Parts: sequence; C-alpha cells; structure tokens
Amino acid sequence: MKNRHKRIALIAGGLVALSLATALVLNAFQNNLVFFFTPTQVSAGEAPQERTFRVGGIVQADSVQRDGLTVQFIVTDNAKMVPVSYTGLLPDLFSEGKGVVAQGKLEPDGRFLAQEVLAKHDENYMPPEAQHALDEASKNILTASP
Repeated sequence: MKNRHKRIALIAGGLVALSLATALVLNAFQNNLVFFFTPTQVSAGEAPQERTFRVGGIVQADSVQRDGLTVQFIVTDNAKMVPVSYTGLLPDLFSEGKGVVAQGKLEPDGRFLAQEVLAKHDENYMPPEAQHALDEASKNILTASP
C-alpha cells in the first residue's frame, strides 16, 4: 500500500513540476514575442501601445536629424509615415532611402522610441515583412488613384 501512495505522490509531483515549467516557458515566450507592423498599421492604431514591437519600411529622404547620439528620422511605407527617435550608434548601412526595421515602443504623442535599429544587409536584401508592406502600400496607392 505504501509503495502505491509513494508512486502516486511522485507522479503528482512530477505533473505539478512539469506544469510549472511549461507555464514559465510560455510566459517567457510571450514576454519576448515581438510583432512587426507597417507605418500604415501603426497609423491605423493596430500596433500595441504598451508593448515592444517592430516597425519597418524605408527611411524617408531628408528626414534624418542628428543631435549627438540621438537620431530622429521618418519610416515610411509610401502610404503613411512614423517618426522614429533613437539614441545610440546606427548600423553602418543605415541611410535615407534604404530599408530599415526599428524595434521599440510607441509614445503617446505618436513618436516611435526605438531601442534597436536594423538596416538592410546589401543592395538586394530587404526584410520580407518590410518588402511586403511596401508592395501592399504601393498596391493600395495604385488602386486608390483615379
């Protein structure tokens, strides 16, 4: 009888430990999950206000302003624009008219406060999400024109 109770207690303890480990892993995964949004989606209010996310598109020409390590620029998908502020060193490939993905949070005033900025790797590469966003925005602009 005692062996049976020990075995049941051991199985129950194992299930509790497995459940706890699963809950911790899922919680950590959800906290580190970062979604991608286009400037059009951000302007439409689809992006989360309190969570970190990524916004990507093209750095608008003549929009980069530098003040020491703080850089402000505009990311566009050729339909809408999102002002971005970043403090730190930018990637060497960062420049106006090139693809960029910024990770951070949206401020209440609509400005995106980036914690990280990623630039495209070479002349032929653009993050797939950013390329899709640009294609969709261009398609929307063409269909909206009379």
